[in-house]
Amino acid sequence: MPILRFFDLTCLSGDDLDQGSLTLVLYNPDLLRLTVETRSASNPVHKKDLIVRLTDDTDPFFLYNLTISEEDFQSLKCQQGLLVEFSSFPQRFIDLLEQCILEQTKEVPRFLLQLEASSSVLDRLPAGLNVIETNPFKHLTHLSLKLLPGNDTDVKKYLAICLKSLKTEKDMLEEKLHRTEDDLSKRLSITQQTLAEKNKELERLRNEWSSHASLLTNRHTQDVTAEREKSLQIQSQCQIKYEQQKREMETAYSRAVQHLESRVAELESTNKELTERKYKSDSAIRELEAKLTGLEEDYHRSKQEVISLRRENSTLDSECHEKEKLLNQLRTRAAVLEQEVKDKEQVVTRTTDAFETAKEHKKKLEESVEHKQLLIGNFESTVKSLSEELLKANEIIKKLQGDMKKLMEKIKLKNAVTMQQEKLLTAKEQMLQEETLELDNLKHALKQKEDEAAKLQEQLDSTAQKLDESKQLLKTNENVISWLNKQLNENKTASVQGTAGFCDSAMPGNTSSKPSVMQNSLQQPPALYSTRFSVSPLPQHAPSAQGMHPASFGPSMIRHRPQFS
Repeated sequence: MPILRFFDLTCLSGDDLDQGSLTLVLYNPDLLRLTVETRSASNPVHKKDLIVRLTDDTDPFFLYNLTISEEDFQSLKCQQGLLVEFSSFPQRFIDLLEQCILEQTKEVPRFLLQLEASSSVLDRLPAGLNVIETNPFKHLTHLSLKLLPGNDTDVKKYLAICLKSLKTEKDMLEEKLHRTEDDLSKRLSITQQTLAEKNKELERLRNEWSSHASLLTNRHTQDVTAEREKSLQIQSQCQIKYEQQKREMETAYSRAVQHLESRVAELESTNKELTERKYKSDSAIRELEAKLTGLEEDYHRSKQEVISLRRENSTLDSECHEKEKLLNQLRTRAAVLEQEVKDKEQVVTRTTDAFETAKEHKKKLEESVEHKQLLIGNFESTVKSLSEELLKANEIIKKLQGDMKKLMEKIKLKNAVTMQQEKLLTAKEQMLQEETLELDNLKHALKQKEDEAAKLQEQLDSTAQKLDESKQLLKTNENVISWLNKQLNENKTASVQGTAGFCDSAMPGNTSSKPSVMQNSLQQPPALYSTRFSVSPLPQHAPSAQGMHPASFGPSMIRHRPQFS
């Protein structure tokens, strides 16, 4: 039994199951389609059935059906432990399928749709459709449906439905095709008409453009001459203004430079004085810092000595306290012994031996008490001397602290003075930098003005050269026009002579005039020439009219040659 896993659930259509059918298409490598629909029947009893159909778009004989009625659903509910009623079961089933659709793009999907079917439909074995939820511990099957393979009648019904849908699609497509053909034919006829109209307009515009271009050329020549005269006047005015501005700027810049140089000299002198003051203050600060370090070292030493003395004092206090405790204990013991002695004096007669021993013990105790009292007196004298030394050390510390405060105040004053001096120095340095920047900017502006003057001079030179070239062109054009007039006059005279020779040669018996007829037949009378010439300007280095030959005029100089009619 091969297992087909559906990884791609792409299409879900249909919203209300009571009104129509819901089709869920599941695409896998074998292109299977899952259709879910409801069917209600009122005869003889009102019933509602859920139909699940599994088909293959490539194989029309692949068909699995499952019809679930309310009675079948109750048994399915008991078998698989479902918590849903039959009315909400279709929507819940669709929700599970939608979960499968959402999880299909993930590497490890949470919900899977699994199909267990035989390799061939001819085996007529049921197929199992399982909705599985995967987790790391277990694969849980939420729903398992057994789909039966369709018999001949079911397959025929399914094929008839498919054929009907294909025919409706074909009719729709044919109608769309006819509509598009009609639209395209109408558009083609409209575009052809517009194209013909546009061609006519184009020809009309070409004619208008040619006439307009000739008018513009004439106007352009007139405008060029007027603009040349204006440019000459403007150039002369600009040159005069520029020279005046140049003189004024040079005088202003020279004054500003002198003023700035004097200011820089003053600032340099003040800078030297401030640097000398700074060096002196630095040396004084160093001496004071050396003194301060020495005083700080002395202060630290005295502080350490005071700390050690305090520690010794605390140890002596603790020892004295212990000795006092021992003395109190001994006193209490002495009082107890005195009471015992009094008691034993009453029974002296009975216990003489005990009395003697007690007396000896008492003597020993008295000796030890005297020794302890002597030790206590020595300790009290040492404590008094230590307290006096501590008082002296506290007085020395107070004096040192006062000296330190005075030194710190002096250092603060000196620091404030040095800070003010440094601020003045920085302000002066900033002023110097600003003045130098202004000087650099003025120099830069001078250079820019000089560059502008050089550029204007170059423009003047170029305009003068262009004027000379235009004058030369005018002269050469005048020479060409005079030469052309001469040629025209010569052609007229030659044509007159040719007509006379032709009349002479037309007389019978004159055979010697054939070559002259052949030569003069090439030259037509002046009335037959079309004498329109459009002379274009000559190039920059054109030869003079004296050394020019008629053959040297090309199509650029004479556009319309004389045509023979």
